[in-house]
Amino acid sequence: MRSLFLAALCAVLCCASSDSHQENIEILMDNVVVLRVPDAQGTKVDVPLTCGEVYQNQPVFWKRNGEELKPSLQGNQVNVLVEEMIGGNYTCHLSPNGEYLNHTVIMIQLDPDNRTVILEEKSPEEGHIHCSAPNYKGSFHCTWTRAQFRSNAAVLLVKAERYMENIPCELNADGSGIHCQDTDCPFKEEEHSISVTVYIHSFSLLEAYTKSFYLREIVTPAKLPNLMTSDRKVFSWDYPESWEKPCAFFGLQFQVKAFHKGDSCNSEEHIMQNITDETKCEVNVKTKRFVFCVRAKDKFTNGPWSQWSQYIVDKHKVI
Repeated sequence: MRSLFLAALCAVLCCASSDSHQENIEILMDNVVVLRVPDAQGTKVDVPLTCGEVYQNQPVFWKRNGEELKPSLQGNQVNVLVEEMIGGNYTCHLSPNGEYLNHTVIMIQLDPDNRTVILEEKSPEEGHIHCSAPNYKGSFHCTWTRAQFRSNAAVLLVKAERYMENIPCELNADGSGIHCQDTDCPFKEEEHSISVTVYIHSFSLLEAYTKSFYLREIVTPAKLPNLMTSDRKVFSWDYPESWEKPCAFFGLQFQVKAFHKGDSCNSEEHIMQNITDETKCEVNVKTKRFVFCVRAKDKFTNGPWSQWSQYIVDKHKVI
């Protein structure tokens, strides 16, 4: 039934494409039509709908969001007037209170600027979507944050692909992120970027957010484990368990810093810093109370740093 419905709806939309407004109507997915308008105020567009080819000779009646339209709307193929941002779920039935047959959800997207009011911008550089990966095995996670006054917004569709090949993703239970699994070999040179598009709506307002990246740009090592010292001078740590092996091929670079006790690893007032490829470092500082911090990133790319691992060294003990 869906294929017949989509074929009929596509035919109706194509026949109506001579109208300049209809050129901005697109089938996004099964039973979802997107109307793109230049402004939220004052727009009025006739959107063609069809209940389905098999109902051509049936007494079809239409409702919007479960309510009968006034004046009533009948027929297998109809036009509905969409004003401003008032879209909705249009259902067709055998009679005013009869059997449900099919439905079409009309979403409104502001075009061409695609106003971004549903999600908060994480930063001008990062945009609205943050993506990270623990290694090069192809698994990555993307997150976003709804704006405070759009907390009930829901994800309609997520598309992830690399060079026209779909990447399977699973939406988080709270709708604030996705987990995806790419199948590229971690030893192969990454020639093409990954593109993630999130379609999210608040009532009838639809917005599309796209993030493009290479895995090498988002791979972030986990916090370094087993940070220890026996003499408060030489510190050692291990590669994360989640990091790719062999380490000679997927090498890490480490940044080490020392701070006065009471300062955090993100403080700008360090008393010692160094970059090393080794999983140990000797600290020569005069004070016997300090904070030792270490973090890692991919040695061969300009990817992000991991979170800091730290040890607090006191006069008589190490914490």
